[in-house]
Amino acid sequence: MADALSHLLATRDWLLADGATGTNLFNMGLESGEPPEFWNTDRPDNIRQLYRGSVEAGSDIFLTNTFGGNAARLKLHNAQSRVRELNRVGAELGREIADKAGRKVVVAGSVGPTGEIFEPMGTMTHSQAVEIFHEQAEGLKEGGADVLWVETISAPEEYRAAAEAAALAGMPWCGTMSFDTAGRTMMGVTSAAMADLVEKLANPPLAFGANCGVGASDLMRTIMGFASTGTERPIIAKGNAGIPKYHDGHIHYDGTPELMAEYAVLARDAGVRIIGGCCGTMAEHLAAMKTALETRPKGPHPALEDIATRLGGFSSNSDGTGDTSGDPKRERRGRRG
Repeated sequence: MADALSHLLATRDWLLADGATGTNLFNMGLESGEPPEFWNTDRPDNIRQLYRGSVEAGSDIFLTNTFGGNAARLKLHNAQSRVRELNRVGAELGREIADKAGRKVVVAGSVGPTGEIFEPMGTMTHSQAVEIFHEQAEGLKEGGADVLWVETISAPEEYRAAAEAAALAGMPWCGTMSFDTAGRTMMGVTSAAMADLVEKLANPPLAFGANCGVGASDLMRTIMGFASTGTERPIIAKGNAGIPKYHDGHIHYDGTPELMAEYAVLARDAGVRIIGGCCGTMAEHLAAMKTALETRPKGPHPALEDIATRLGGFSSNSDGTGDTSGDPKRERRGRRG
């Protein structure tokens, strides 16, 4: 129990994670198509501001600006040689902010998907993926990240590769998948299948769960699926702040701070240990979530009807574990918002 996250989990009933990376950086002037990771070296004060905003809103954990910081993603910008540097600096800036917080705050090194399809459907091999994730992990470790935070994964093969890479780096890790196609990941993984996958890993994560997806309602339904397996491993919930709407040339998420506060309380009552936001989640959302978690008494384990009533209806009739042939399909977003 030497790592910072395990210590906090052992002493607290719930922990507040951070919110969006992309949404906040776009508000600071990041251009569409511009790699956010470049800002770690080019605009470090903006990244400090991003991290500081989460800490000041009450987050116990914040993610580094390194979601797309692997060689497969950076190669699209001819920057595959900068993996170690961009991840190290992203973590160093986080360490700087966390160490000034006056309380224990966990710096989680964000590790997003490679964007490649695994064999036999695609060309990515297990060993190649492990190498890609390991390189990124070493950069984050060098910069002082407390834990690796693998997120927005859809393929079990990629999750396994990330687990192996974390072991090679000697880093504790957490891992979330994105469930946004009628209760399944883009590659067809259900909540029950993920819970089973996690327990069969040689190097299982400290905590696992779901992030991004469709909206808070759907994410909570997935979380309930994890809980129903009887897992004793801490569960992570990082839902989007509502549903994206296109307005005046920009994407806006319609989730209010009040809605995210409801979501946070429901997640806590469902047994979630690490609660945060994903796309569209700003500091004001986090502050409302923190206040609600601290002031509202723990309630009964919520039913699906409670979730739909308080957060809005589900986007599909199925939670992904039954027949989804007639359910609507949604495209998955590739970058954490």
